[in-house]
Amino acid sequence: MFTIQTLNTIARAGLERLPPARYQIGERFDAPDAILLRSADLHARPIPATVKAVARAGAGVNNIPVAELSRRGVPVFNAPGANANAVKELVVAGMLLAARNLADALAFVHTLQPDAELDHHVEAEKKRFVGGELAGKTLGVVGLGAIGVKVANAAYALGMRVVGFDPHMTVEGAWQLDASVQRAASLNQLFATSDYVSFHVPLNDATRGLFGAAALQVAKPGVVLLNFARDGIVAMETLVAGLGDGRIRRYVTDFPHADLLGHPRVIALPHLGASTGEAEENCAVMVVEQLRDFLEHGNVQHAVNFPSIRMPREGRTRICIANANRPNMIGQLSHALGEAGVNIAQMHNASRGELAYNLVDVDAAVPPTLVRTIGAIDGILAVRVIDG
Repeated sequence: MFTIQTLNTIARAGLERLPPARYQIGERFDAPDAILLRSADLHARPIPATVKAVARAGAGVNNIPVAELSRRGVPVFNAPGANANAVKELVVAGMLLAARNLADALAFVHTLQPDAELDHHVEAEKKRFVGGELAGKTLGVVGLGAIGVKVANAAYALGMRVVGFDPHMTVEGAWQLDASVQRAASLNQLFATSDYVSFHVPLNDATRGLFGAAALQVAKPGVVLLNFARDGIVAMETLVAGLGDGRIRRYVTDFPHADLLGHPRVIALPHLGASTGEAEENCAVMVVEQLRDFLEHGNVQHAVNFPSIRMPREGRTRICIANANRPNMIGQLSHALGEAGVNIAQMHNASRGELAYNLVDVDAAVPPTLVRTIGAIDGILAVRVIDG
């Protein structure tokens, strides 16, 4: 029986993937086996030593102390791409809001009175909201992951010229990207040629303030910036300066900021990117399936801090071992098993940066003394035994 602590409301479609005969699910457990959450801040609360995995029903993991959990040998799962279509549609809506001045037009209509002059006021004032069309304009997409690729393809289908920049693009992403999307040689080239720029990168030390003063200097005058990724990717002082003198025509974002509330050139939405029923269900189902596969079989897929590894079960018992990625770790593990008289049926090792993970299937029961022996090896972070 596994206990899963939920720190947010998780879509029922996901929770239904956890059989009641094997899982207890609730908000209050003193010693849960795993934590399942969406936006709850794990930085602000202790994580029990019993926790074997943390799973977020979403893509970003800024609310999770990933480094700390890595040191404990605890994988952090997320659901990349599960909400990609929802975010893509909102980005397209954001471009249309900016292009056609729709937010201003809607605000104007709300001021009208239901009187005989209604039609006259509409016809007299509509010229204030004349906009432009997306077709023929250039969209620059910064980050061509699951969401960026969908945004690029959708924009091209709307008749836009699309350029993208992502030095770390995956082969899978490249296959999904429309062949007509052009590759920018640099961020500066993308900024200089784009009428619209949409950001789809995580927030980290490398991307914080990615669009700053230097980027504004080379950006196409009157650019529209769309930030549905993370607050902080566009530098606030740059936004204030660019919006003030018109170098940035519009800023469309999913992250309202106190310094820009009520600004006439800012369209801010209340973090609606993944707020669709479909996206919440997709994220929950995806991350629950990953969590269950890890708890029951030790397999890892879509963990932000662990290597991906999957091995069919063979033998009586599976040992799951997380360790520092250093020489002779496998040799020491094999020696410990041999000294205990435990035969290895199969073994798979994978590494990611400073962390490695091993799945070892053996033909016999694993005595507690062997678990302690393995755990005492310098560099071992976590050891778990799965029977059956």
